[in-house]
Amino acid sequence: MQSQKLPLTGITTIVVFGASGDLAKKKTYPALFGLYYNGFLPESTRIIGYARSKLTLAQFHERISAYLKTPLEGNNQKIPEFLKICTYISGSYDNDEDYQRLNKAIVEIEGNQDVDKNRVFYMALPPSVFVAVATGIKKNVYSKRGINRLIVEKPFGMDLESSRELAKSLAPLWKEDEIYRIDHYLGKEMVKNILIIRFANVFFGSNWNRHSIANVQITFKEKIGTEGRGGYFDEFGIIRDVMQNHLLQILSIVAMERPVSLNAEDVRDEKVRVLRCIPPAKPEDTLLGQYGPSEDGKVKGYLQDETVPKDSNCPTFAATTLWINNDRWEGVPFILKCGKGLNESKTEIRIQFHDVPGNIFKRVARNELVIRVQPGEAVYMKFNNKRPGLSMDTVISELDLTYHRRFSDLKIPDAYEALILDVLKGDHSNFVRNDELDAAWKIFTPILHKIDKEKIKPEPYTFGSRGPKGLDEFVTKHGYKRPAQEYHWPEHLSRNNYSKL
Repeated sequence: MQSQKLPLTGITTIVVFGASGDLAKKKTYPALFGLYYNGFLPESTRIIGYARSKLTLAQFHERISAYLKTPLEGNNQKIPEFLKICTYISGSYDNDEDYQRLNKAIVEIEGNQDVDKNRVFYMALPPSVFVAVATGIKKNVYSKRGINRLIVEKPFGMDLESSRELAKSLAPLWKEDEIYRIDHYLGKEMVKNILIIRFANVFFGSNWNRHSIANVQITFKEKIGTEGRGGYFDEFGIIRDVMQNHLLQILSIVAMERPVSLNAEDVRDEKVRVLRCIPPAKPEDTLLGQYGPSEDGKVKGYLQDETVPKDSNCPTFAATTLWINNDRWEGVPFILKCGKGLNESKTEIRIQFHDVPGNIFKRVARNELVIRVQPGEAVYMKFNNKRPGLSMDTVISELDLTYHRRFSDLKIPDAYEALILDVLKGDHSNFVRNDELDAAWKIFTPILHKIDKEKIKPEPYTFGSRGPKGLDEFVTKHGYKRPAQEYHWPEHLSRNNYSKL
């Protein structure tokens, strides 16, 4: 099946469901404003916010405008211009009459022009109302003359069964090429760059396999805890919230074979193919943690969050090692790590190569290719160099591409901005296909059920630390080799002094 890659022409109406919520005001509307500011929204675009909250238009504009920023100071006149194309309607998610009011408002905006009347529906909503809203839209608000597109936010279910149930409920209403399942990590600049790094540089071609690569680590770290959202987080846990989607999506791009073309289906075919080679995560290859109070006691632990059940075993940290059973990656551990309440915030991919065979130098470290996704986007290679002087001693150095220095005159687009633009273009490349989602849940559903059923207790760790005490032993057990030499990232190369060890 080929994606419907059609840019929108005529009149386009974007409807944001859940418009009064945090996701909409902090991510969706700022992204839409970014596209408007840079001239990427189709002409005659109008944006309608829809939510249950009873708000006046002035109250709604005040709510979203606090998060709209212009790249240049003193250029704020674009904000009131953008607000003029944004309206708001309050209504329920399960009442046909409310959807019909919404449809009437859209028809009034579209007018009687003899052009295509396209509608993009963005569901910035909890999964509990996905099906009700998708049904209400299709029944009452679906454009009969134009293109319809539905953007669905994660989580896409809680496990394989619920994910399939959601897909089964949406299938009679919406065609697969109308659905855009958004994982915002696929819109991040450095994640999109992985394809270029791998397939546009000949020197990686012969080395991107088990013969040269010893292990791969994909890491997501957040300094903050759940911060009052513990009740919501406790329903999902860190594996469902981060690992099963964000980190596994990155893994699939790192490990996939070269696609036939950059057509969305060719790219997604290869991602699905590699995911199907991964057996379910095993308990013996998994480490779970839950943060406690900070060392000075100023930050409460997870269980001290008033919204969290006092006996919760929900992990706020998880590390698991996955194995890919194919010719390219047989025997190479892919170590996924994610956690909240840690010592820093960063997302990175660390590819460690094998030791040099028959090495004639002492204490030589393994080469590492590191792709820093955020913050401080960078690609750098750790390699061994002669220490300047009269000796033949080695020192760990780096080949560095730090984005804020190399591309100082360019702005890295926001992930949501990039993905919404893809929706407007009809490009599915950076969205999750249904069979891809199915393959992902098959990997994690067994261990999630085991954790939930057996109430496996996570290892406690101090808020602000690197994670559970067993973490170093865990990554060492699965093949990561720390260098004997000390290595420090030169501070003058890092704008914000990010740790790159």
